[in-house]
Amino acid sequence: MVRARPDGRAPDAAPDADPATRGLDAYLVGGAVRDALLGRPPGDRDWVVVGATPEAMIARGFAPVGGDFPVFLHPVTKEEYALARTERKSGRGYKGFVFHTGADVTLEEDLARRDLTINAIARRRDGEIVDPLGGRADLRDRVLRHVGSAFIEDPVRLLRLARFAARLPEFSVAGETLALARRLVADGEVDALVPERVWQEVAKGLMTVHPGRMFDVLKEVGALGHIAPELEYTPTVGAQLAVAAQRGLSLAARFAVLCHSSARPGAIADAWRAPGDCRHHAALLPQVLARVDGAGPAEWLALIEQCDALRKPRRFLALIAAAACVRDVDATAWQARLAAARGVDAGAIARAAHGQPDRIR
Repeated sequence: MVRARPDGRAPDAAPDADPATRGLDAYLVGGAVRDALLGRPPGDRDWVVVGATPEAMIARGFAPVGGDFPVFLHPVTKEEYALARTERKSGRGYKGFVFHTGADVTLEEDLARRDLTINAIARRRDGEIVDPLGGRADLRDRVLRHVGSAFIEDPVRLLRLARFAARLPEFSVAGETLALARRLVADGEVDALVPERVWQEVAKGLMTVHPGRMFDVLKEVGALGHIAPELEYTPTVGAQLAVAAQRGLSLAARFAVLCHSSARPGAIADAWRAPGDCRHHAALLPQVLARVDGAGPAEWLALIEQCDALRKPRRFLALIAAAACVRDVDATAWQARLAAARGVDAGAIARAAHGQPDRIR
């Protein structure tokens, strides 16, 4: 019998309809289940397979893509199917683990190695929910809670906790989870994070509905000074990030807002190996803030030239939008000024600016 899904939506297609997964003990896990139970649009769907081997998956047409542990792409949908696994701590940092993916690993053992209870819920292909760790109760109570004491073994779990606090600002963080996060920092695990992994989580956090909360949590547990010692983060910056999120600014613009009050934005970009556009926005925004209130055409033109706005108008307008999250800036007026500058030969404007300031308004 096909069960109705607890979230009220129809279950997946009949389990035997897909020849690639026919007879496969597969479960939808993680974010897709969590978001469906919250009534939110689901993102990518990830699956856990119990009782299978890599050879059996390949024989079904799945393509192996995993590095540290076996992950396979469905031959048609390209969704990820990972073999159920357990893990054992073997060294420092998030890579210091040994994984076991034998056919004897149960679904419950796989769920028990996850970060938060709300991410440790599975759904069978017939719609039945499997929730051995109380994730649905924490969804109902709006609580972010660690799955187990192994939380302190992987510093990425701390980053993910902070990111989910930003993504779900209506959720509180359980006190015992904050205590484990502080212990993780005190034990030095956070110092083993590599820049690329930090940036991956920070970038996701910056694009949430309440980006500042990620940094609030990291600061509260003492981690922010370890992963970004140059960052000067304050509640004011958090409020400015909230404005940037509300206005739908790009990742690069939000990163610039995050860094604008820090003395060396480039050092923060270096520490996280941030991409070039984020680096450039962060370097230019303090210059924009210093000159955006220029009193006349000569000052306006100087800022346009300083930011290379004639060649890169979209970046300049993104910087103006970022500046407007920090203080009152007339973005519409700056659009008109840039349009005027682009409508006339830039060299002529530069040569004549002092003698004919009315050329740009």
